Amino acid sequence: MTSPKHTAKLLIVDDDALVRIMVRGTLEKLGYKVVGEAADGEEACRMTEELRPDLVLMDIHMENVDGVEATRRINAQWPTPVVLLTAYESTALVEWASEAGVVGYVIKPPTSRELERAIMIGLARFPHGQDFRRIKEELAAVKLEVEGLRALLPICSACRSPRTEESYLATVRRYVDEHAAELGACRCSKCGVEPVVVRSPPNRRVGARRAE
Repeated sequence: MTSPKHTAKLLIVDDDALVRIMVRGTLEKLGYKVVGEAADGEEACRMTEELRPDLVLMDIHMENVDGVEATRRINAQWPTPVVLLTAYESTALVEWASEAGVVGYVIKPPTSRELERAIMIGLARFPHGQDFRRIKEELAAVKLEVEGLRALLPICSACRSPRTEESYLATVRRYVDEHAAELGACRCSKCGVEPVVVRSPPNRRVGARRAE
C-alpha cells in the first residue's frame, strides 16, 4: 500500500517567498507533490478551487484575506484540510483557527518531522472534523426549529391560559401554510375529512374517511 505522503497534493500559502521556497523544499524531500504556491488568502481560495489540493499549508497573517478567513471560505465551498503556518502559538489563536476548520498548525520555521506529522494528522482527522461540523450544524437547525415551535404553543407558559390573540393565531396559520407538506393530512371534522391514525400493513393504501 502506497504511503499517503507519496500521493497527497499540497498547496503552500505564505506572503513570504523565502518561507514558501523553504517549505516546498522540505515537502518535496519528504515525497509530497506541491501543486501550487499562493501569496495571500484570496489567491489561496482561487487556487484551491482550480487545483483541488489534498491539503493546504496556510500562513495566518497575510494581506487582503488572512489565513483563518481563507480557511473559512475554503471549507464553505471546497472542503479541504488546512494546516496553519504561524510564527507564534497561543490558546486564542488555536480556538479561533479551530472554529474556522483548521485541522492543525506548525510553528515557523517547521522541521521536516513537524511538517510530516501535521500533514498526516490533518489528512486523517479531516473527515471526522467534517462529520462533527455537519452534526453541529444539524443540531443548530433543530434548535431553531424547536424555538420556532415553542412560540406556537397554545398555552401561556406563565399563567397556563389558552392563547387566543389574533397575532398568535396568525403566526400559527403562517406556520401551517409554510409546512403544509410536512404536516400532511390534518383536516378537522368541519372540513369533512378526519385523518386516519391507525397504521396499515405494508402495501396497503391508507385513506381518509368521511366524517359522519
